[in-house]
Amino acid sequence: MFDVIGKRRWFFLISAIATIPGLIFILLGPITNGAAGLQFSIDYTGGTNWEIRFEDATVDGDRIKTALANQGVTDATVIATSGGFYEIRSRQVALPPPAASPSPSIAPSAAASPGASASASAGASASAGASASPGASASPGAKIPGGLSASPGPSSSPGASASAAPSASASPAPSAAGSPAPSASAGPSASPAIGTGGTSGPQLPTTGKFGEIATGLQKELGPIAAQRTLSTVGPVISAELTQQAALLIVLGSIGILIWMTIRFRDFRFGATALVALVHDVLVLVGTFAILGTFFRVQIDALFVTAVLTVIGFSVHDTIVVFDRVRENRARHIGEPFDRIVNHSVLQTFGRSINTSLTVVITLTALLLFGGAATSYFVLALLIGIVSGTYSSIFNASPLLVVWHNWDDRRRGRVAATGRPARRSAS
Repeated sequence: MFDVIGKRRWFFLISAIATIPGLIFILLGPITNGAAGLQFSIDYTGGTNWEIRFEDATVDGDRIKTALANQGVTDATVIATSGGFYEIRSRQVALPPPAASPSPSIAPSAAASPGASASASAGASASAGASASPGASASPGAKIPGGLSASPGPSSSPGASASAAPSASASPAPSAAGSPAPSASAGPSASPAIGTGGTSGPQLPTTGKFGEIATGLQKELGPIAAQRTLSTVGPVISAELTQQAALLIVLGSIGILIWMTIRFRDFRFGATALVALVHDVLVLVGTFAILGTFFRVQIDALFVTAVLTVIGFSVHDTIVVFDRVRENRARHIGEPFDRIVNHSVLQTFGRSINTSLTVVITLTALLLFGGAATSYFVLALLIGIVSGTYSSIFNASPLLVVWHNWDDRRRGRVAATGRPARRSAS
């Protein structure tokens, strides 16, 4: 019969080898200010999530990432999703700027008509009351500082120009100086228009940082055929999500500890199960800290879901072993506790391995053929379930024996050799 409990030190050593490197990389995160260790997605840091598809089907993630780097977005993560779409995640792009005020809406027309600025300056130096060209129509309400009136839309007449009003002779200087300023800061006409024809979903951005990036991408990679999502996460929301994720894990662990203590009527059962649970979380988070350091793998909201799932699976496997320990303890009264636990582990070993193996096979198929969108989520589940199966058999049960023996020695019920202490005759 294989003695699992007798070789517990070897299993503890294997667990230390699996957890210590990951723990070091976890601690490197705050030390290096995020350069190493865990890499958080925009869900927890704030940023932009943009999912688009180009008309050119040959455009791939590497070309998109290179084009984004040319636009100054150097930390972008590009992931291929379904339907030829690519999901772009970046921390650098902030929230979209507020909508432009309608007051400078006449500026593009003054800048778009070549004759407008020339006529305005000429009218300022000439006598007031210069007649407008036949093609110019005097539009009410659209006025430029200095008394010059202009048509709100671009004129098709070659000679269209703003006519100088009689008041222009009184203050020609402000008119000449004020006219070029609005035209130089024209909003939509200053940047190339972005073709949105044929796109599905939300309309492509045309202003601010988003508009500049969309324009640059289309210049290098061709028109964007469709846009599926464009969302941003601010720093306040990301901080709340981080707190909620930590709170979920802490509350879940405390609830498991309380329930197992009540279920087995022994605090040691719940505490050792919690230690095995922490072992699984450290292995999972440490592995992603190593992947984030060397491969820039990010953790997002799905990662928290994977952690909570691993916690539940690990505790489920531990409960199966501990329940058999409780049954055998009642059947074999007087037998050493370590033998009872070892026998219970061997009785449930086949069930634990078979249950975990079926899940591992399914997750492996998802990892290989499920696509890139869920690959890291499936990888987290795969690592956590393998670790959970190991810790339930080779960590939780041996820890329970170690604690039980230590408690017996402390109370003087068992000698250091592990046999019942002889009582001297009174």
